[in-house]
Amino acid sequence: MTFPKLINTLQQHYGAPPPPPSTDPLELIIWENIAYLASDERRAAAFAALKRDIGTRPDQILAAKHSTLAAIGKAGILPDVSAEKLLAIAKIAYEEFDSDLRSVLTKPLPQAKKALKRFPSIGDPGAEKILLFTRSHPVMALDSNGLRVLCRVGFAEEQKSYAATYRLVLDTIYGQLPRDYDSLIRAHQLLRQHGQELCKRSKPRCTECPVREGCNYGQRNPRNKH
Repeated sequence: MTFPKLINTLQQHYGAPPPPPSTDPLELIIWENIAYLASDERRAAAFAALKRDIGTRPDQILAAKHSTLAAIGKAGILPDVSAEKLLAIAKIAYEEFDSDLRSVLTKPLPQAKKALKRFPSIGDPGAEKILLFTRSHPVMALDSNGLRVLCRVGFAEEQKSYAATYRLVLDTIYGQLPRDYDSLIRAHQLLRQHGQELCKRSKPRCTECPVREGCNYGQRNPRNKH
């Protein structure tokens, strides 16, 4: 199973994937932090409420009441923590980047990633996703769902640390990756969707999987159906 064949097969099964939630770097950081452990639907509702009731500019968030931010964060668990993260994001953006992250995105890749990792909950995978979704650097970004799919299919063995697994998988597929933003974003979204809907962390629905015949995990678990 090659990477291009995997992605094409997933698109045949799921159809065209949804677009990213935003193309603005600050909004993408906010999206990651607005509601801890919330579903996509609840996260989207919280994000819409923030945009409608407060706004997503740093000055707007800093002017908001903590209780108002926490009420929005109730879409997930630990709403007070979500409120603190939103305030921290706004403060960093306002004080360190003059409320404009677009200029950061034009820096060389290592510097751009380092700047984005100043924000809560943004590590290498999150920074790379922001750079991809904003079409700033054509990098392949993976969330935990996509990473799990690629390991199960057989592109790499899971390592002791998530970071090591992430880098190994990206190194393994590098030569098969497309170079344009549309194809990279499509791959990210389809891998994520497959990991959420069929190739789940627990109780994967292998007998319904469109790539089962080329998947190491699926072949080792012929009756894996829940």
